[in-house]
Amino acid sequence: MTRPAFPARTTPTGAAQPERRRWLIRHVLLALGGWSSAGPTGAGTPESRVAPIPIELAGDLSPDLLATVDLSRHLVSEKLDGVRALWTGTRWLTRSGRPIAAPAHWLAALPAGVALDGELWLGRGRFEALSGLLHRADAPADPLWSSVRYAIFDLPGAPGSFLQRQLRLRAILAGLHSGGAAVHIDAVEQRRVADADTLQRWLDEVVSQGGEGLMLHAADADFRPGRSNGHLLKLKPLSDAEAVVIAHLPGKGRHAGRLGALQVRDDSGRRFAIGSGLSDAQRDSPPAIGQRISYRHRGLTRTGRPRFATFWRVVVGDGV
Repeated sequence: MTRPAFPARTTPTGAAQPERRRWLIRHVLLALGGWSSAGPTGAGTPESRVAPIPIELAGDLSPDLLATVDLSRHLVSEKLDGVRALWTGTRWLTRSGRPIAAPAHWLAALPAGVALDGELWLGRGRFEALSGLLHRADAPADPLWSSVRYAIFDLPGAPGSFLQRQLRLRAILAGLHSGGAAVHIDAVEQRRVADADTLQRWLDEVVSQGGEGLMLHAADADFRPGRSNGHLLKLKPLSDAEAVVIAHLPGKGRHAGRLGALQVRDDSGRRFAIGSGLSDAQRDSPPAIGQRISYRHRGLTRTGRPRFATFWRVVVGDGV
C-alpha cells in the first residue's frame, strides 16, 4: 500500500493542524481496519485496502504421505477453487484486505458482529469468471452474482475446537436460513473419512470432475492463525504456492519481443524464474512487477526451490 504524504504544519498559527489531525485519525483507523474511502463505517471500494482479520493457512500434504496422517482425527472437505472472502462482522474483505464490492442483499444477509471465513465460488472450473466479476467496477449490479455461493468453512478467532466451531457455524446459518433468506450462504460440507484408500478415491473423483483437491482439518484443533504446522492440510495432485513478480525476462525464439519468463521471489526470499504455463495473452500483457501470483510445482529441491514451477494465475484481491 502506498503511504500518503504526511501533511505539513504550513503556518506558524497552525492553520493546517485540523488537516493534520484528520490525516492521523484516518490512518490509525485504516491500520485497524475501520476506515475506507467511504468513511469510517462505509463498505469502501476494491482500492481501499484495510487490515484483514487473522486467518488459518493450509500446509501441503503430499499424496505419498497420506499413510502418516491419523485420519480419525480429521474432518475433510473439498478444496474449492474460488476467492477467499472474509466477513469481519461489518465488512467483506479479500485475504489481502481489499473490500469486496457485492450486491446490497448479499451484505444484508451476513450476520452482524460475527466473523466468517469462506470462499466465494461459482463452481468447479469457473475461477476465471469469478475473478472477472470481482474486478469489474460495476460488480454489484452483475446478474452473475445470482450464481455465486459463499461457502463458509470457519469462524476465525472463535473459541473451541474446529468441530465445536463447525457446530456453532451451522447454528448461525440455521438462523439466517430460517426466514428463507441467505440461500446463497452455506457451510462447506465436512466429512469423516475411514482410511487412506477412501480418501484417495474421493480425491481422484474430485479432480476428475474439475475440482482442486481436499482439505484436512484436525477436528480437535483450536483456531491457529497463520501457516499451519499440521492441523490444516491441503491434499492436491500438484502443490501450489505464491510469489511476487520482481522482473520480466525477455523471450527468445517464438516469444521474441514479448515476455519469456517471470522472475519471482517467494515468501522465503528465494528467487527463481517461471516460464511455463503462461498464455500468449499473458506474455503480451504480463502480471505487473509487484503483483502476487500463484504457481504450481511438483515438490521442492534440496535447496527449497520448486520443481517444474508453472504459472497458474494472478492472486485475486492483491495488486501493486
